[in-house]
Amino acid sequence: QVQLVESGGGLVQAGGSLRLSCAASGRTFSESTMGWFRQAPGKEREFVGAIMWTGGTTGYSDSVKGRFTISRDNAKNTAYLQMNSLKPEDTAVYYCASKERTWYPNRVADYDYWGQGTQVTVSS
Repeated sequence: QVQLVESGGGLVQAGGSLRLSCAASGRTFSESTMGWFRQAPGKEREFVGAIMWTGGTTGYSDSVKGRFTISRDNAKNTAYLQMNSLKPEDTAVYYCASKERTWYPNRVADYDYWGQGTQVTVSS
């Protein structure tokens, strides 16, 4: 069993930045690919990006590429989502997810475990 807890959400003005954290427990974090998703009201949950268990490779959706950066600290069992140049359309609940040793999982169904989500609201 894996537990994931997101934090760092909040209200920010357009153009601002936020950093989300995802603290993991229950499985060897260093063997987990960590993904970030988001879900806006009335919309399906969508892939934001992921960092592979190898640590050095990341992938992003086109909508956030160049603005968002995913990183991880295996010593702290934590993944991060740094969000810069935020736009009102980035407003959503953000979720982290975990999948053991999988290369670039980018679908909801690819992941085994999910956090509870953290709200990000970007005002115009």
